[in-house]
Amino acid sequence: MSKLVTIYGGSGFLGRYIARRMAKKGWRVRVAVRRPNEALFVKPYGAVGQLEPVFCNIRDDASVRAAMQGADAVVNCVGTFDKGGANNFEAVQAEGAGRIARIAAATGVATLVHVSAIGADAEAESDYARTKAEGEAAIIASFPGAMILRPSVIFGQEDGFYNRFASMARFGPVLPLFGGDTRFQPVYVDNVAEAAVAGIEGRASGVYELGGPDVASFRDLMKGMLSVIHRRRLIMNLPFWIGSIMGAVLDFGSVLTGRNITNRILTRDQVKSLKVDNVVSKGAKGLEDLGIAPTPAAAIIPDYLWRFRPSGQYDAIKASAKNLRPHG
Repeated sequence: MSKLVTIYGGSGFLGRYIARRMAKKGWRVRVAVRRPNEALFVKPYGAVGQLEPVFCNIRDDASVRAAMQGADAVVNCVGTFDKGGANNFEAVQAEGAGRIARIAAATGVATLVHVSAIGADAEAESDYARTKAEGEAAIIASFPGAMILRPSVIFGQEDGFYNRFASMARFGPVLPLFGGDTRFQPVYVDNVAEAAVAGIEGRASGVYELGGPDVASFRDLMKGMLSVIHRRRLIMNLPFWIGSIMGAVLDFGSVLTGRNITNRILTRDQVKSLKVDNVVSKGAKGLEDLGIAPTPAAAIIPDYLWRFRPSGQYDAIKASAKNLRPHG
Protein backbone atom coordinates (compact mmCIF):
# COMPACT_ATOMS: atom_id res chain seq x y z
CA MET A 1 0.00 0.00 0.00
CA SER A 2 1.23 3.50 -0.80
CA LYS A 3 2.41 5.74 2.03
CA LEU A 4 0.12 8.17 3.81
CA VAL A 5 0.76 11.82 4.72
CA THR A 6 -1.54 13.85 6.95
CA ILE A 7 -1.48 17.56 6.18
CA TYR A 8 -2.98 19.75 8.87
CA GLY A 9 -4.36 22.80 7.08
CA GLY A 10 -4.02 20.92 3.81
CA SER A 11 -6.70 22.94 2.02
CA GLY A 12 -5.08 26.29 2.77
CA PHE A 13 -2.97 28.38 0.43
CA LEU A 14 0.26 26.41 0.92
CA GLY A 15 -1.28 23.13 2.04
CA ARG A 16 -3.08 22.51 -1.25
CA TYR A 17 0.19 22.79 -3.18
CA ILE A 18 1.87 20.27 -0.89
CA ALA A 19 -1.15 17.97 -1.22
CA ARG A 20 -0.99 18.16 -5.01
CA ARG A 21 2.73 17.38 -5.11
CA MET A 22 2.38 14.40 -2.76
CA ALA A 23 -0.53 13.02 -4.78
CA LYS A 24 1.56 13.20 -7.94
CA LYS A 25 4.23 11.20 -6.13
CA GLY A 26 1.71 8.44 -5.45
CA TRP A 27 1.17 9.07 -1.74
CA ARG A 28 -2.23 8.92 -0.11
CA VAL A 29 -3.06 12.33 1.32
CA ARG A 30 -5.24 13.04 4.33
CA VAL A 31 -6.26 16.71 4.44
CA ALA A 32 -7.08 17.57 8.06
CA VAL A 33 -9.20 20.72 8.32
CA ARG A 34 -11.96 22.26 10.40
CA ARG A 35 -14.44 22.27 7.49
CA PRO A 36 -13.95 19.16 5.30
CA ASN A 37 -16.89 20.07 3.05
CA GLU A 38 -15.02 23.21 2.00
CA ALA A 39 -11.91 21.16 1.15
CA LEU A 40 -13.51 18.85 -1.41
CA PHE A 41 -11.72 20.72 -4.21
CA VAL A 42 -8.50 18.82 -3.35
CA LYS A 43 -9.96 15.43 -4.33
CA PRO A 44 -9.32 15.82 -8.09
CA TYR A 45 -5.59 16.37 -7.39
CA GLY A 46 -5.19 12.58 -7.50
CA ALA A 47 -6.94 9.34 -8.30
CA VAL A 48 -10.32 8.44 -6.82
CA GLY A 49 -9.92 8.13 -3.05
CA GLN A 50 -6.29 9.22 -3.03
CA LEU A 51 -7.00 12.52 -1.25
CA GLU A 52 -9.37 12.53 1.70
CA PRO A 53 -10.51 15.66 3.56
CA VAL A 54 -11.20 14.86 7.24
CA PHE A 55 -12.33 16.91 10.21
CA CYS A 56 -9.73 18.02 12.72
CA ASN A 57 -9.49 20.57 15.50
CA ILE A 58 -5.83 21.01 16.41
CA ARG A 59 -6.87 22.29 19.84
CA ASP A 60 -7.98 18.76 20.74
CA ASP A 61 -5.67 15.77 21.30
CA ALA A 62 -8.19 13.13 20.23
CA SER A 63 -8.99 15.00 17.02
CA VAL A 64 -5.32 15.40 16.10
CA ARG A 65 -4.60 11.76 16.89
CA ALA A 66 -7.51 10.49 14.80
CA ALA A 67 -6.39 12.49 11.76
CA MET A 68 -2.86 11.16 12.18
CA GLN A 69 -3.78 7.48 12.54
CA GLY A 70 -1.65 5.30 10.23
CA ALA A 71 0.30 8.25 8.79
CA ASP A 72 3.90 7.82 7.67
CA ALA A 73 4.49 11.58 7.58
CA VAL A 74 2.85 14.69 8.98
CA VAL A 75 2.84 18.31 7.80
CA ASN A 76 1.60 21.23 9.88
CA CYS A 77 0.52 24.20 7.75
CA VAL A 78 -1.91 25.67 10.27
CA GLY A 79 -1.44 29.32 11.17
CA THR A 80 -3.56 32.32 12.03
CA PHE A 81 -3.56 36.10 12.04
CA ASP A 82 -6.26 36.22 14.72
CA LYS A 83 -5.04 37.31 18.13
CA GLY A 84 -8.36 36.67 19.86
CA GLY A 85 -11.03 33.99 19.85
CA ALA A 86 -10.65 30.28 20.40
CA ASN A 87 -8.26 29.82 17.47
CA ASN A 88 -5.82 32.50 18.58
CA PHE A 89 -2.05 32.80 18.21
CA GLU A 90 -1.26 30.80 21.36
CA ALA A 91 -3.81 28.05 20.74
CA VAL A 92 -2.93 27.48 17.09
CA GLN A 93 0.69 28.45 16.51
CA ALA A 94 2.20 27.46 19.86
CA GLU A 95 0.02 24.87 21.59
CA GLY A 96 -1.38 23.38 18.36
CA ALA A 97 2.06 22.89 16.85
CA GLY A 98 3.33 21.28 20.04
CA ARG A 99 0.33 18.97 20.18
CA ILE A 100 0.91 17.73 16.63
CA ALA A 101 4.60 17.07 17.31
CA ARG A 102 3.97 15.32 20.62
CA ILE A 103 1.35 12.99 19.16
CA ALA A 104 3.45 12.36 16.03
CA ALA A 105 6.37 11.25 18.18
CA ALA A 106 4.15 9.08 20.36
CA THR A 107 2.53 7.31 17.40
CA GLY A 108 5.80 6.62 15.58
CA VAL A 109 5.40 8.96 12.59
CA ALA A 110 8.59 8.84 10.53
CA THR A 111 8.86 12.46 9.37
CA LEU A 112 7.39 15.79 10.40
CA VAL A 113 7.40 19.10 8.51
CA HIS A 114 6.34 22.27 10.29
CA VAL A 115 5.66 25.56 8.52
CA SER A 116 6.74 28.54 10.61
CA ALA A 117 7.74 31.99 9.33
CA ILE A 118 10.80 34.19 8.86
CA GLY A 119 10.99 36.46 11.88
CA ALA A 120 9.93 33.80 14.40
CA ASP A 121 11.48 35.10 17.62
CA ALA A 122 10.67 34.39 21.25
CA GLU A 123 11.56 38.01 22.08
CA ALA A 124 9.61 39.61 19.23
CA GLU A 125 7.30 42.54 19.83
CA SER A 126 4.73 40.90 17.56
CA ASP A 127 2.63 38.13 19.14
CA TYR A 128 2.46 36.43 15.76
CA ALA A 129 6.26 36.14 15.55
CA ARG A 130 6.59 35.21 19.22
CA THR A 131 4.08 32.36 19.05
CA LYS A 132 5.68 31.10 15.84
CA ALA A 133 8.92 30.77 17.82
CA GLU A 134 7.11 29.03 20.68
CA GLY A 135 5.65 26.58 18.17
CA GLU A 136 9.11 25.84 16.78
CA ALA A 137 10.44 25.19 20.28
CA ALA A 138 7.56 22.83 21.02
CA ILE A 139 8.18 20.97 17.74
CA ILE A 140 11.89 20.46 18.48
CA ALA A 141 11.20 19.41 22.07
CA SER A 142 8.98 16.50 20.98
CA PHE A 143 10.35 15.75 17.48
CA PRO A 144 14.02 16.81 17.21
CA GLY A 145 14.36 15.46 13.67
CA ALA A 146 11.58 17.62 12.25
CA MET A 147 12.00 19.94 9.28
CA ILE A 148 11.02 23.53 10.04
CA LEU A 149 10.32 25.88 7.14
CA ARG A 150 10.45 29.63 7.62
CA PRO A 151 9.14 31.29 4.45
CA SER A 152 9.08 35.01 3.77
CA VAL A 153 5.80 36.37 2.39
CA ILE A 154 4.43 33.70 0.03
CA PHE A 155 3.04 34.59 -3.39
CA GLY A 156 0.98 32.60 -5.86
CA GLN A 157 -2.42 32.55 -7.52
CA GLU A 158 -4.41 32.39 -4.27
CA ASP A 159 -2.13 34.63 -2.20
CA GLY A 160 -3.31 37.26 0.24
CA PHE A 161 -0.44 39.62 -0.55
CA TYR A 162 -0.31 40.73 -4.18
CA ASN A 163 -4.01 39.98 -4.69
CA ARG A 164 -4.94 42.13 -1.72
CA PHE A 165 -2.99 45.21 -2.74
CA ALA A 166 -3.85 44.85 -6.42
CA SER A 167 -7.51 44.88 -5.42
CA MET A 168 -6.96 47.99 -3.27
CA ALA A 169 -5.26 49.74 -6.19
CA ARG A 170 -8.48 49.66 -8.21
CA PHE A 171 -10.00 52.33 -5.97
CA GLY A 172 -8.66 55.86 -5.78
CA PRO A 173 -5.41 57.49 -6.85
CA VAL A 174 -3.47 56.60 -3.67
CA LEU A 175 -2.17 53.26 -2.39
CA PRO A 176 -1.44 53.67 1.35
CA LEU A 177 1.22 51.52 3.02
CA PHE A 178 2.68 51.06 6.47
CA GLY A 179 6.31 49.97 6.57
CA GLY A 180 7.10 51.01 3.01
CA ASP A 181 10.84 50.73 3.70
CA THR A 182 10.60 47.28 5.29
CA ARG A 183 12.31 44.65 3.14
CA PHE A 184 10.71 41.44 1.97
CA GLN A 185 11.93 38.42 0.00
CA PRO A 186 8.76 36.98 -1.56
CA VAL A 187 8.87 33.24 -2.20
CA TYR A 188 6.76 31.28 -4.68
CA VAL A 189 4.24 28.95 -3.02
CA ASP A 190 5.20 25.92 -5.13
CA ASN A 191 8.87 26.38 -4.19
CA VAL A 192 7.83 26.15 -0.54
CA ALA A 193 5.72 23.07 -1.32
CA GLU A 194 8.70 21.44 -3.05
CA ALA A 195 10.82 22.12 0.04
CA ALA A 196 8.17 20.48 2.23
CA VAL A 197 8.24 17.39 0.02
CA ALA A 198 11.97 16.97 0.76
CA GLY A 199 11.14 16.85 4.47
CA ILE A 200 8.19 14.51 4.04
CA GLU A 201 10.33 12.05 2.10
CA GLY A 202 13.06 12.23 4.76
CA ARG A 203 15.64 13.87 2.50
CA ALA A 204 16.07 16.93 4.71
CA SER A 205 15.61 18.07 8.31
CA GLY A 206 16.43 21.09 10.40
CA VAL A 207 15.53 24.75 9.86
CA TYR A 208 15.31 26.30 6.39
CA GLU A 209 14.58 29.96 5.68
CA LEU A 210 12.87 30.31 2.34
CA GLY A 211 12.99 33.41 0.17
CA GLY A 212 12.84 34.17 -3.52
CA PRO A 213 15.69 35.51 -5.65
CA ASP A 214 14.75 39.17 -5.09
CA VAL A 215 14.91 41.32 -1.96
CA ALA A 216 12.99 44.60 -2.15
CA SER A 217 11.26 47.15 0.04
CA PHE A 218 7.52 46.95 0.49
CA ARG A 219 7.25 50.15 -1.56
CA ASP A 220 9.25 48.72 -4.46
CA LEU A 221 7.23 45.50 -4.44
CA MET A 222 4.09 47.57 -4.80
CA LYS A 223 5.63 49.57 -7.65
CA GLY A 224 6.27 46.30 -9.46
CA MET A 225 2.74 45.13 -8.78
CA LEU A 226 1.28 48.40 -10.13
CA SER A 227 3.34 47.99 -13.29
CA VAL A 228 1.88 44.51 -13.80
CA ILE A 229 -1.72 45.68 -13.40
CA HIS A 230 -1.13 48.78 -15.58
CA ARG A 231 -2.23 51.30 -12.97
CA ARG A 232 -0.62 54.53 -11.84
CA ARG A 233 -1.03 55.22 -8.14
CA LEU A 234 0.69 57.42 -5.61
CA ILE A 235 2.26 55.09 -3.03
CA MET A 236 1.91 56.82 0.34
CA ASN A 237 4.09 55.46 3.15
CA LEU A 238 2.21 56.27 6.35
CA PRO A 239 3.88 56.40 9.79
CA PHE A 240 3.58 53.44 12.12
CA TRP A 241 1.79 55.44 14.82
CA ILE A 242 -1.13 56.01 12.48
CA GLY A 243 -1.18 52.29 11.70
CA SER A 244 -1.21 51.47 15.42
CA ILE A 245 -4.24 53.70 15.95
CA MET A 246 -6.07 52.26 12.94
CA GLY A 247 -5.26 48.71 14.03
CA ALA A 248 -6.49 49.40 17.56
CA VAL A 249 -9.79 50.80 16.29
CA LEU A 250 -10.34 47.89 13.92
CA ASP A 251 -9.37 45.34 16.60
CA PHE A 252 -11.82 46.96 19.02
CA GLY A 253 -14.54 46.84 16.38
CA SER A 254 -14.00 43.10 16.07
CA VAL A 255 -14.31 42.70 19.85
CA LEU A 256 -17.59 44.66 19.85
CA THR A 257 -19.07 42.14 17.42
CA GLY A 258 -18.09 39.28 19.72
CA ARG A 259 -15.41 38.43 17.13
CA ASN A 260 -18.16 37.41 14.73
CA ILE A 261 -16.43 39.76 12.31
CA THR A 262 -12.67 39.19 12.17
CA ASN A 263 -10.42 42.17 11.54
CA ARG A 264 -8.81 41.26 8.20
CA ILE A 265 -7.90 44.83 7.24
CA LEU A 266 -5.13 45.85 9.64
CA THR A 267 -4.34 44.67 13.16
CA ARG A 268 -2.03 46.19 15.76
CA ASP A 269 0.07 43.04 15.63
CA GLN A 270 0.52 43.32 11.86
CA VAL A 271 1.80 46.87 12.32
CA LYS A 272 4.38 45.54 14.78
CA SER A 273 5.45 42.87 12.28
CA LEU A 274 5.89 45.46 9.54
CA LYS A 275 8.62 47.16 11.55
CA VAL A 276 10.98 44.20 11.01
CA ASP A 277 12.60 43.12 7.72
CA ASN A 278 11.27 39.80 6.41
CA VAL A 279 14.31 38.36 4.62
CA VAL A 280 16.46 35.24 4.83
CA SER A 281 19.13 35.48 7.52
CA LYS A 282 22.77 35.49 6.52
CA GLY A 283 24.14 31.94 6.57
CA ALA A 284 20.74 30.27 6.90
CA LYS A 285 19.96 27.15 4.88
CA GLY A 286 17.50 27.87 2.09
CA LEU A 287 15.98 26.67 -1.16
CA GLU A 288 19.33 26.31 -2.89
CA ASP A 289 20.46 23.84 -0.20
CA LEU A 290 17.50 21.67 -1.20
CA GLY A 291 18.36 21.89 -4.89
CA ILE A 292 15.42 24.21 -5.61
CA ALA A 293 15.88 27.20 -7.92
CA PRO A 294 13.87 30.15 -6.48
CA THR A 295 11.20 31.46 -8.83
CA PRO A 296 11.04 35.26 -9.27
CA ALA A 297 7.73 36.98 -8.69
CA ALA A 298 7.98 38.70 -12.07
CA ALA A 299 7.65 35.30 -13.76
CA ILE A 300 4.43 34.40 -11.95
CA ILE A 301 2.31 37.35 -10.85
CA PRO A 302 1.26 38.50 -14.35
CA ASP A 303 -0.47 35.12 -14.74
CA TYR A 304 -2.99 35.94 -12.01
CA LEU A 305 -2.94 39.70 -11.47
CA TRP A 306 -4.16 40.47 -15.02
CA ARG A 307 -7.73 40.55 -13.69
CA PHE A 308 -6.93 43.75 -11.78
CA ARG A 309 -5.96 45.65 -14.95
CA PRO A 310 -8.38 48.38 -16.10
CA SER A 311 -9.71 46.16 -18.89
CA GLY A 312 -8.75 42.81 -17.44
CA GLN A 313 -7.69 40.24 -20.01
CA TYR A 314 -8.36 42.71 -22.82
CA ASP A 315 -6.03 45.41 -21.52
CA ALA A 316 -3.18 44.58 -23.92
CA ILE A 317 -5.58 44.41 -26.89
CA LYS A 318 -7.02 47.83 -26.08
CA ALA A 319 -3.55 49.31 -25.71
CA SER A 320 -2.45 47.98 -29.11
CA ALA A 321 -5.69 49.17 -30.74
CA LYS A 322 -4.78 52.76 -29.91
CA ASN A 323 -1.91 52.54 -32.36
CA LEU A 324 -4.14 51.58 -35.26
CA ARG A 325 -4.76 54.27 -37.84
CA PRO A 326 -8.41 54.96 -38.72
CA HIS A 327 -9.45 54.14 -42.29
CA GLY A 328 -10.49 56.91 -44.64
